[in-house]
Amino acid sequence: MGKVFSVAIVIILCLLSGCSGSNTTIVTEVVDGDTIRIKHNGEEESVRLLLVDTPETKHPSLPVQPFGKEASEFATKELKGEEVEMEYDGPKRDKYDRLLAYIWVDGELFNEQLLEEGLARYAYEYDPPYEYTERLKESEADAKEKGIGIWSKDGYVAEEGFRSDNSSSTNDKDCSDFATHKEAQQFFEEEGGPAKDPHNLDGNDKDGIVCESLQ
Repeated sequence: MGKVFSVAIVIILCLLSGCSGSNTTIVTEVVDGDTIRIKHNGEEESVRLLLVDTPETKHPSLPVQPFGKEASEFATKELKGEEVEMEYDGPKRDKYDRLLAYIWVDGELFNEQLLEEGLARYAYEYDPPYEYTERLKESEADAKEKGIGIWSKDGYVAEEGFRSDNSSSTNDKDCSDFATHKEAQQFFEEEGGPAKDPHNLDGNDKDGIVCESLQ
């Protein structure tokens, strides 16, 4: 009986101390609206905010997209230098080795704030279901109904990302446009991956790995 009681106490303490995968850290840099840098276990780490996608500001092959600057400025104002809590849900890292997390600051879910402000779209379900899917989708729907931010431009938000007159989708790309294989692969994925491949970067083998000459 005493052993059972001890186990119960350990479980309760674990839940109270954040054993569910949440932890507190300091934001050292805001890369863009949906990516930050933190000090994690004594090392610098990149964190990609779960389930949100903001317009690009630093993509190697895309121009600065409408509302990308606003999203970055909002993230900088709210997060840089702040103590935040990271909450994991599903896979802990993406294929670029970035941590995937919800970011809580002053008790508010920052991922949701981006959607509420019309500065992000709901995107990238790596391994559903997710804890806050419905909550985030409702926030996105509210911003869309109000026509604010990214929703103020007709046809700007698409299933695969964001469209603009100067977007890369209007300019054909080939492997010589990329410095590294990683850049080419990231561009390929953001342009729709193997299901779309509008620039034919995957070649004839269609194995989902592009510009293999750059590897």
